[in-house]
Amino acid sequence: MISSTRNITNVLKYLQIAVLGSAALYFGKTLFIPLFMGLLIAMVMYPIARRLENKGVTKIISVTFCITIVAVIFAALIGLLLWQMRTFIRDWPMVAHKLEEVFRQVQLWLAKNFQLTTEVQDGWLQNHAGNLVSFLAPALRGMVNVSANTLFMLFMIPVFAALFLYHRQVFVRFLRQFFGPRYEGRLEQIIQQVIGTYFRYIKGMIMVYIIVGILNSLGLMALGIPHAILFGMLTAIMTIIPYFGIIISAMLPVSAAWATHESIWYPLGVIGVFSFVQYLEANVIFPKVVAVQLNVSTWATLVAILAGSIIWGMAGMVLFIPFVAILKIVADHMNDWKGLRMLLSRNPPI
Repeated sequence: MISSTRNITNVLKYLQIAVLGSAALYFGKTLFIPLFMGLLIAMVMYPIARRLENKGVTKIISVTFCITIVAVIFAALIGLLLWQMRTFIRDWPMVAHKLEEVFRQVQLWLAKNFQLTTEVQDGWLQNHAGNLVSFLAPALRGMVNVSANTLFMLFMIPVFAALFLYHRQVFVRFLRQFFGPRYEGRLEQIIQQVIGTYFRYIKGMIMVYIIVGILNSLGLMALGIPHAILFGMLTAIMTIIPYFGIIISAMLPVSAAWATHESIWYPLGVIGVFSFVQYLEANVIFPKVVAVQLNVSTWATLVAILAGSIIWGMAGMVLFIPFVAILKIVADHMNDWKGLRMLLSRNPPI
């Protein structure tokens, strides 16, 4: 009886910690997202910085070099995004003309089959245009706020990464004092394994983008879209940028499909291909490939993706996976966490 009561008390305590922790992460996402993104970049860049410093390069120069690499990658992605936007704007008049033709054909079909004259349809559209504007206005304001937050986070991520790299010894000493001498030996092993875990995570992400790019290219080739490999790979790479990457990168192959084919089904087919591949990426490819690289169970990976998307959106889907991997590493070194280790491990002991 006493044992059962103690178990219930422990479950309630852990549940309370989980709820309070989730609330703190949700309401503090403006701080935590760039903070942990910076930590992720710092851990990936740490081997490069350490190698440069071992060759006699000062810490400031090594950190600057690492952050410059990150900035160049970000600049290249933004350049690709702007290039695709410029190409789509150039092709927009032709796309708009075809949209107008399709719209008029739909109007004629409605007039023929439902006795709705074009004048009646135009009047209905004018009457509901105001409602559409009132509906889109909050959505546009929300998009502007998201864009502002995204720009702020993009600015803060390299700042946090540079600070983590430069003051890494201070953070390690803090962890040693926080956990005490009891975990001195384990702490060093955990830190080294965490760095290796982040490296494998980036390796898994690269594999995911390659697989998604191949699937995109095959789908576009099947539809007969020109430059299918280029569009497929670019769309896969641009998914790194949350929200806007996939939307803007899909505009270019959609407009190309409409420019080269008379039927509207080809642009819809492109959208269908990207939607299907994105579904596979989120629910099959990403959990399978990344889970293998991190040695985390597919179940735990899916839970991390869903929890991350609920709490932090797209950024949470990226960051919560290594969080689970780190939790597994810690559980591997804790004798009292055998149950959690069994739950998170990809190949748990029988």
